[in-house]
Amino acid sequence: MSKPVQRAKSEFAIFQLLPNMLTIGAICAGLTAIRFGVQGHYLLAVQLILVASVLDALDGRLARLLGADSKMGAELDSLADFLNFGVAPALIVFFWALQDVRGAGWIAALVYAVCCVVRLARFNVAGKSEEAEEATGEFFVGVPAPAGALLVMLPMYLSFAFDDARLLPSVVNGVYVVVIGLLMISHIPTWSFKTIRISRGNVKFFLVGFAFVAAAFWTFAWITLSLFCFAYAAMVVRAWFTHRKSLKG
Repeated sequence: MSKPVQRAKSEFAIFQLLPNMLTIGAICAGLTAIRFGVQGHYLLAVQLILVASVLDALDGRLARLLGADSKMGAELDSLADFLNFGVAPALIVFFWALQDVRGAGWIAALVYAVCCVVRLARFNVAGKSEEAEEATGEFFVGVPAPAGALLVMLPMYLSFAFDDARLLPSVVNGVYVVVIGLLMISHIPTWSFKTIRISRGNVKFFLVGFAFVAAAFWTFAWITLSLFCFAYAAMVVRAWFTHRKSLKG
């Protein structure tokens, strides 16, 4: 007797679609951020990229929690990452600071966006090969796309914190954008926050610290976000020196 053919599901419960709904919401946030960037509403544009970052952090974890992860969801998430963390930040920063240097500014934005898509492609290939451990272990290979997007907008955070003052020349901003792009495709081992584990005895201290950070972010959002970026950048620099030392050794 031949085995019955197993048909694909024709119906899904709403909760199974929640991860994809979050991803679509992130895409809408990224596209709307580009619209506000074109119109010169840079504060709203950056806020929407931050919203997209939060949704990106939630969709994959929710999919695994609900057992609703799928190949389509993974591909959708990758495309959303390129839009939200590659295209949108590059365009927003270009409209904000790089138009003064014209062609050079556009090249900087293109380099960043291309580096982002190369990084995502490398990550996807690694996830389907024996190199998957590099992307899922204690360290990422290079700066992750969401972190790259948050870092590339650091000059904007500082500007918002100091009454929209342009603190860096356009040329310096352009070089900074290129450097962040190159960090995404580098082989620097970057610490993964996914590996954080809190012992039972330290939970209370973690919750108090979280309350402090949340209050600081609520009261001094752009300063707090800038400090996080500086701290993360310091970690990347330290990892770079450690990586070079290990290669020489």
